[in-house]
Amino acid sequence: MAAPRILVVGGGFAGMECAHKLERILKPHEAELRLISPQAHQLYLPLLPHVASGVLTPQSVAVPLRRMLHRTAIVPGGAVGVDPKAKAVVVRKINGETVVERYDYLVLTPGSVTRQFDIPGVETHAVGVKTLAEAAWIRDHVIAQLDLAAATSDRAERESRLQFVVVGGGYAGTETAAYLQRLTAAAVKRYPGLDPTLITWHLVDLAPRLMPELGERLGDKAMRILQRRGVKVSLGVSVEKCTEDTVTLTDGRSLPCRTLIWTAGVAPSPLVATLAAETNRGRLVVRPDLTVPGLDGVFALGDAAAVPDVVKGGDAVCPPTAQHAMRQGWAAASNVAAALHGEPLAPYRHKDMGLVVDLGGIQAVSKPLGVQLSGLPAQLVARGYHLAALRSGTARFRTVANWGLNAVAGDDYVRTGFQAGRPATLASFERTDAYMTPEEIAETVSTYHYAPTRPEL
Repeated sequence: MAAPRILVVGGGFAGMECAHKLERILKPHEAELRLISPQAHQLYLPLLPHVASGVLTPQSVAVPLRRMLHRTAIVPGGAVGVDPKAKAVVVRKINGETVVERYDYLVLTPGSVTRQFDIPGVETHAVGVKTLAEAAWIRDHVIAQLDLAAATSDRAERESRLQFVVVGGGYAGTETAAYLQRLTAAAVKRYPGLDPTLITWHLVDLAPRLMPELGERLGDKAMRILQRRGVKVSLGVSVEKCTEDTVTLTDGRSLPCRTLIWTAGVAPSPLVATLAAETNRGRLVVRPDLTVPGLDGVFALGDAAAVPDVVKGGDAVCPPTAQHAMRQGWAAASNVAAALHGEPLAPYRHKDMGLVVDLGGIQAVSKPLGVQLSGLPAQLVARGYHLAALRSGTARFRTVANWGLNAVAGDDYVRTGFQAGRPATLASFERTDAYMTPEEIAETVSTYHYAPTRPEL
């Protein structure tokens, strides 16, 4: 008899960790392991602001799946639909071919996409910080604005190119604004024709506080650090609309601006909607053992699942953080193996270890295990945590080397230009329009002719 097939959808924190642990706890003959991912790497999202500012190279935060996984076949594509009744996943491979992958056990970790809130112009003119391509594009774009501002003789155009807006006062938005402000403040010294006072960074968030999860003291500390650098922080305010060269805020201000970076929260992957299963604010409802009620052999975790937080109790669910996703991956692997062996499943349980926010240089705010830190001690904790969370020694070495080189030698502000002609829209980077309807999924699954299992591409 053929070994049961365990199919993991998504190669992020939860998916890669699950597959990695399954390789360790299952013998080769016990199961066939397959992982579906359009990118052949696990992306360490918390360090994307470092990539966007040029402090780290892209390779530092992208751990190749094939370096970590040795028995798992990588299916190079994106899952665009799931048919739980047929126990099948429709995959659109990176070459455009559509295939159907059968499973006995399915681990869903499709992650999340940037939340847009249907604000006019955002889908067309904003860019997120969710992918490696977006981080690389942002760096090129920001440096290009300095180049173009230096080239133009039109003062209005120059001012619009030197104003930058980041929406979202959470960790991603705050770190992105902090790191990119440092980039432009240092880079403008190489442009003798530009007035440094024209460069303005705006951090906008609808919440009344910056990073409320950190508490009032640390949130205010982070805001003061940003304000001392000249970042204009606007709380209780959001974007009303935007165009190619203007961002209009809900308080009536109209900012001439050609750079809108959108980090105002995340939404579960659109793949969740193809299952027709119960959701909680868009995330799949799951039991404490990570199984999806009513779907045989299906586990869900990470950003796309509303995993009960049994430590906090009540109706609390785990926040969509890398810390929880990694540990849920380990728990899911243990439970899948237990289900395979006919053993009882265990609930996922993890107490949050705290939060770290790196603001660049020696400035940071952190709350490890409830202890409030700022300045150099917080920075040491933040970077120590990131190094521990990176999944390969090579990635850790590259990261430390990049941090050290940047601290000693600074940056040369090179604009590669390789993405100059690429449209900078949320949809083009995050492929939110690629998913099938339930009818399309059913038709594809019913008419697909299954070929014998082939090696990975």
